Amino acid sequence: MFIRNERSVKEFMELYPVVSILVIIHLGLWLIINALQLPFGLMIRDLGVGVNFLIAQGEYWRLITPVFLHGDLMHALFNSFSLVLFGPALEQMLGKGKFLFAYFGAAFIANVATFLFEPLGYAHLGASGAIFGLFGVYVFMISFRKHLIDEGSAQIVTTIFIIGLIMTFIRPNINIQAHIFGFIGGFLIAPLILNNVRPYSPWRRPRRTYDYDDGEIQFDPNRWQKRRLIPDKVRKNWLWIIIGVLALLGLLSRL
Repeated sequence: MFIRNERSVKEFMELYPVVSILVIIHLGLWLIINALQLPFGLMIRDLGVGVNFLIAQGEYWRLITPVFLHGDLMHALFNSFSLVLFGPALEQMLGKGKFLFAYFGAAFIANVATFLFEPLGYAHLGASGAIFGLFGVYVFMISFRKHLIDEGSAQIVTTIFIIGLIMTFIRPNINIQAHIFGFIGGFLIAPLILNNVRPYSPWRRPRRTYDYDDGEIQFDPNRWQKRRLIPDKVRKNWLWIIIGVLALLGLLSRL
């Protein structure tokens, strides 16, 4: 599920438009707010940060808007990298609407929990709750929809999630509520969105194809490449685990 065989950034954006747009928003807002420090950018930040006291005063949009904002460049980069690593397979499997529902649904649950369990003076920003929500969807698949995820990918997700859960409790300045309840949110949302979905295929392309059911022949230009890549994918599990852990450590270091 973590094989990346797109030939260019343009192709990645065509295949995974939601993930691409979210990454563009992350980095674009950081540029406007932090690098350029444009007045309207600073206003966006002030209106978007999750501040529990202001939420209690009725500014309920702050239960969603923190997911778009980041404290510094490394925070934005690592969140974006985590999204690029874990988001494409789910976007392809679920489709745009269900993926957005899972992503923002988990973020909303994470931020509601932060509001309920942290003091009124608590402020937060970042997409970590939404990303842990993606872990929740994956873990639900591993537990109850095994046909949707291959064994190697299940191993990668399980290892990275366990390390992330441990690091949540031992690293300072972590929004523990966002991580825990973001994961719970994704896990609870998963059965609502995993009906009638197909397993992820890194060779599937949203272009003109031919289907046997329509009396036409489906041609797969990567049919020989698949046979070579499947064993390689198994051997590269630990490489992806290391990459995922590095992304997670970056994510946990700047919350």
